[in-house]
Amino acid sequence: MANGVNRFYHRDLDYSQYLTPAIRAKRHECSIPAFYREVYEKICSPTGGNVEREVFKSLLVKSQLSSSVLSQIWELVDSKTGYLTRSGLYKGLALVAFAQQGKQPSDKLLENSESQELPVPVLGDLSEVTLLAQRLHRGNNPAKLNLTYTDICNLDTIEVNLVPEKKGIFLKHVEYQVTSKVTIHKISSRFSSVVYRRYNDFVSLHELLLARFPYRLIPKLPPKKIVGADSQFLEERRRSLLRFLTLIARHPIVNKDPIVHFFFTYTGEETQHKIREVFRRVPDEFATSELSSRAKELVPPETLTEFANSRDQIRVILLGISRLKNIADCLAIRSHSYAVDMAELGTQLNNLASEPHGASSWVTGGSTIWQDMKKGFHVISKEFNLLSTRALQQAVREETMICERLNFLLDILVAHRILCERHERGVSADHQRALSTMLSLKKRQMQGVIRGTDADTVEYLENKMVAQESVIANVELRNCFSLHCLHMETQLVHAHLEILATVLQSLVSVQIRGHSELAEVWKLIEPTITKCLPEKSASGSNGVS
Repeated sequence: MANGVNRFYHRDLDYSQYLTPAIRAKRHECSIPAFYREVYEKICSPTGGNVEREVFKSLLVKSQLSSSVLSQIWELVDSKTGYLTRSGLYKGLALVAFAQQGKQPSDKLLENSESQELPVPVLGDLSEVTLLAQRLHRGNNPAKLNLTYTDICNLDTIEVNLVPEKKGIFLKHVEYQVTSKVTIHKISSRFSSVVYRRYNDFVSLHELLLARFPYRLIPKLPPKKIVGADSQFLEERRRSLLRFLTLIARHPIVNKDPIVHFFFTYTGEETQHKIREVFRRVPDEFATSELSSRAKELVPPETLTEFANSRDQIRVILLGISRLKNIADCLAIRSHSYAVDMAELGTQLNNLASEPHGASSWVTGGSTIWQDMKKGFHVISKEFNLLSTRALQQAVREETMICERLNFLLDILVAHRILCERHERGVSADHQRALSTMLSLKKRQMQGVIRGTDADTVEYLENKMVAQESVIANVELRNCFSLHCLHMETQLVHAHLEILATVLQSLVSVQIRGHSELAEVWKLIEPTITKCLPEKSASGSNGVS
């Protein structure tokens, strides 16, 4: 792998992105106060040596600076990776100290201080910050997710909106405005970006993520439709792309990857080609993860049994959620049909009200009744149009608050099913092939010894077996790492199951609101209809069965 790619992924070397070229060239001339090192030792992770975002934000608050100044400092040090390196922390401490002196935070301040000792910030008692760091480090158990669904939602908020069509030479190209806009504690925002992407850009991202994270939940993309894409298809695809990006942006591992960062922040031309060019040689997660070397420690003996049980459980849940989704779709379809029926009812009443014929000599006594009724039909038709509007609003609520949330849950459940299939089809199959090859080599060696085969041939087989043992060891590690990832992804799926509770809650509130609004309109219609009836019929209507 190229050195540039190595540096891009090496957690201990990527701190250089926080510094300007001038600072990187002469940073050894700048004297680091002992206070900086003391703070780092108190709050850094004992395993990775990095500082968590939440810890650094807590540290910033201790400075007593204004929110606007803290936001500026954060923008200067935030690498969008979810953590700060040692140099990133040092830079942040220096900027805080300069800001406390009344200076505007900027990289220029550090450039002008290259040959001087950096100032020491006033932060007061850091015991709370230290306790927060320790609590987060204890929670960083690689075998536990330690995230609730609320925590996952706070990781990012994504919007995907259709941009008005642009005409190409031969075809019209659909473009999407992609926004990442999460803001936490009014200090940090993860990407805070607005970029424009086409469907093929999503395809490139999806393929790269599958190669980079073969053992993680990577949702499917909606299908591509080259010609004849109507507005309904485009809207359904927009929603599907939104769900895809939301799951990616909220994945606690995948969302920190430079591929994702590139997709959300790159503003140049030809995104689909550029992203492939930059990341096409990037190795998969197993090759770069700090956990891959000790994957066997993370996989308990009963993992295979638990994997089978959890896979079957999620399969049952997927089946149940699919049926619930079908019911929710039927509710929305009925509301749409109700809206159409009420609109048609109003149209027909309006047509009757506009009936052009006057009083007929053939009608005696009843002509005034019909003329009075026609006047009422004008008013009633408007009320039925209001009924149609209310029913349509109900359908939209059912689609967005119930159907779409169930779609989101289905996407992650289907992604888990595909991940299990990928594990069995990939790593497990590779393991079996490697063991079969080793067995074949041993069999040939034994047959050779029995037949008295020459020493060179036996030595060749022994060398082949040594090489194969290395292959098996690597595949076993991959198998364990894959199972570890599956364990984590299963926990992630279960965290998302909370969506079902919110869906049921929404179902109740949406139905209460919808039926109440419709009932109010029907109550408005009732007295108008009564006025249209002849007096005798109105007074005797209660007797009609």
